[in-house]
Amino acid sequence: MKKVYLCLAHMSGNEMKYINEAFDTNWVVPLGPNVDAFEEDLERFVGEGKKVVALSSGTAAIHLGLVALGVEKGDEVICQSFTFAASCNPVVYLGATPVFVGSEEKTWNIDPNMLEDAIKDRIKKTGKKPKAVVPIYMYGMPPYIDEMRDIVNLYEIPVLEDSAEALGSKYKGQMAGTFGTYGVLSFNGNKMITTSGGGALICPNEEAKRKIMFYATQARENKPYYLHKEIGFNYRLSNVCAGIGRGQMTVVDDHIKHHQSIADKYRKAFEGHDIIRFHTHPEDYMEPNYWLSTITFEGCENKACSCDDIEPNESVMKAMKALADAGIESRPLWRPMHTQPVYKDAPAYVNGTSERLFRKGLCLPSGPCVTDDDVNRIIEILKTSVKA
Repeated sequence: MKKVYLCLAHMSGNEMKYINEAFDTNWVVPLGPNVDAFEEDLERFVGEGKKVVALSSGTAAIHLGLVALGVEKGDEVICQSFTFAASCNPVVYLGATPVFVGSEEKTWNIDPNMLEDAIKDRIKKTGKKPKAVVPIYMYGMPPYIDEMRDIVNLYEIPVLEDSAEALGSKYKGQMAGTFGTYGVLSFNGNKMITTSGGGALICPNEEAKRKIMFYATQARENKPYYLHKEIGFNYRLSNVCAGIGRGQMTVVDDHIKHHQSIADKYRKAFEGHDIIRFHTHPEDYMEPNYWLSTITFEGCENKACSCDDIEPNESVMKAMKALADAGIESRPLWRPMHTQPVYKDAPAYVNGTSERLFRKGLCLPSGPCVTDDDVNRIIEILKTSVKA
């Protein structure tokens, strides 16, 4: 039985050329020609005159973005609750506190109204405004960026865009990750392109890029000996892994089109279905990459539950088992951060939307190795599971 994964890495065939160059020239360490060329490829791809620093992970990019924005011990940073832990854990690395904000129903991303409520309340309670806002592109779906920017601009709070899942997604024709002061990309093994592990920070200009590179290479001062005036990190991408990235950039457009094509097949298959709803972009000016295609099972809500016992509902679990029995990987949506035991004491401004989405939502295979036949089989299994 063929195993179908959510988003399996797909090699273009060009990667070994750059990897071999790294070995042939003995550039098998962080930094090197592949890193420089990969960053240039990414800068051309995202556009808007932005500069890019290739790093060891998307998490490292979030961490350095927060450092660059001056986040320190005792500060607060607003984070979307409905996300993966890597979006907010770096806040804690710096001794700051994440303040979680819930999602709106259309994009599943940060709710602008709750965002403003949270900012006002934190100013009232702490006497100072949050140091940064970290919005998410959930599964590649753009948030309501204009509405969000109106609010953060009013309060003069910088934005660190977590577009780790959104390489190639666009909002009004502009690439994800280029709207905030800084933007984050991820090249983990299951992302739109991969460097095995890796990530990048999108920077506003060359000066900011140099500063990020300084922090990413242990904050070593420009001396013939090792002098350190600030705390730095070992976060630069390997020249070998950057070679994989260069090869992946030759097929990035094909990967994005494939994900979008798979999403369109799911959307058409579940259009008008009584129970299964495909999550599609709510506005024409939003162009998600559909990193993962997602569905919800409507009318199947389980009983009300507290944050301590929140679980996917029966329909989600039944569908997951039916798919697993057929060798097909699926998984529930992200469990909201404000329901995670490790963040039980963090401030949260939510209205139940993200909890409901977690209970009734499912991620489906969407990667470049997923075929039309795979999609047809998945659709049939899902439709059958809700009848059983």
